[in-house]
Amino acid sequence: MQERPSSKYQILKRQKPWRDAYYYQKTEVLYQLTFHFCKRFLPAHGDRTVDQMIQAARSGKQNIIEGTEDGVTSTEMHVKLLNVARSSIQELREDYRDYLLSRNLLIWTPAHSRYDDMRTFCKHHNRVEDYQLYFDKWNAEEMANIALTLCYMTDAMLNRHLINIEQEFVTQGGIKERMHAARTGYRQEQDRELQELRLLTARQKEEITRQKEELIQLEAEIARLKALL
Repeated sequence: MQERPSSKYQILKRQKPWRDAYYYQKTEVLYQLTFHFCKRFLPAHGDRTVDQMIQAARSGKQNIIEGTEDGVTSTEMHVKLLNVARSSIQELREDYRDYLLSRNLLIWTPAHSRYDDMRTFCKHHNRVEDYQLYFDKWNAEEMANIALTLCYMTDAMLNRHLINIEQEFVTQGGIKERMHAARTGYRQEQDRELQELRLLTARQKEEITRQKEELIQLEAEIARLKALL
């Protein structure tokens, strides 16, 4: 079996599993919530908004998956696809705002009595199952404001993640830089090991020469002693 290279020569980026990322989990919630919202509160036929909202919600989570997978080898694709995900979430956010405004429903602000509880709930709950119990209970205003809050939170999380990727790229470079650093580092280590081996071999040769000289002296001494007997 071929030995794997040392982790210090890592070329492929180690990505956190996308399923474990809170921003991805919230996009899963957004997709399921949007699907049920459209089913309950928008016409089944003749309204393009339904397809647009569901597609925007799906695009948000799918581009996070693809971006994270592609990010193993390409920082450029990682950033590009995460920005596509952000754009999709922002588009979805505007659809929910338009829905509320066009129907004279409230967009909850910090002055609203339920605003703080809503934000706390969305902040601490990231799994679809945390929301599913309410999909058939929330009215349109409640559901749309929950969706708006999730959109804002997800966008902020993605933005912070993109900043981290940018900082990582500045300090560590992309795959070409990692490949060059890995190859250079490996060669330098091989050169050091070879030099150490040469020094060790030289010392061993000196020791062998010394031992041979001592052996010759010892044999000469034995021969002298035998001659005296």
